[in-house]
Amino acid sequence: MAKLYLALGSNIGARQANIQSALSFLNGYLGRYEALSDIISTDAFGFEGPAFLNCVARYSSRKSPKTILSICKEIEQRMGRTDQPQYAPDGSRIYHNRIVDIDILIYGNVRMDTPELTIPHPQVESRPFIKPLLEQVMKND
Repeated sequence: MAKLYLALGSNIGARQANIQSALSFLNGYLGRYEALSDIISTDAFGFEGPAFLNCVARYSSRKSPKTILSICKEIEQRMGRTDQPQYAPDGSRIYHNRIVDIDILIYGNVRMDTPELTIPHPQVESRPFIKPLLEQVMKND
């Protein structure tokens, strides 16, 4: 079993309920989370929009990274997320409001960089709110 760290965020609708629903769906696919960070409010990152609620959850899993990505995307869609990733001409990501966003941050010792998935998540260091949340759930490893 490998430790899986997921970031969850929501900035539209009932944000707290969205986070709780996403966690419930994840628990159904992955088993109950082992640790959960505080849920904090942060400014939208990379675009102008309402504040996000964000947290990090730790699970243990034997599933493949691609299976976990599929689970995360399925949950996002089931909860009503319809936007597809968009990119500016310079290749940078264009961000939008989201009912829910679930990102794989770290998965055991997995290192991969494909067009669909990069582990560890390339923006762990550049998003100032992620690192403290991640440290909260890692301290009990």
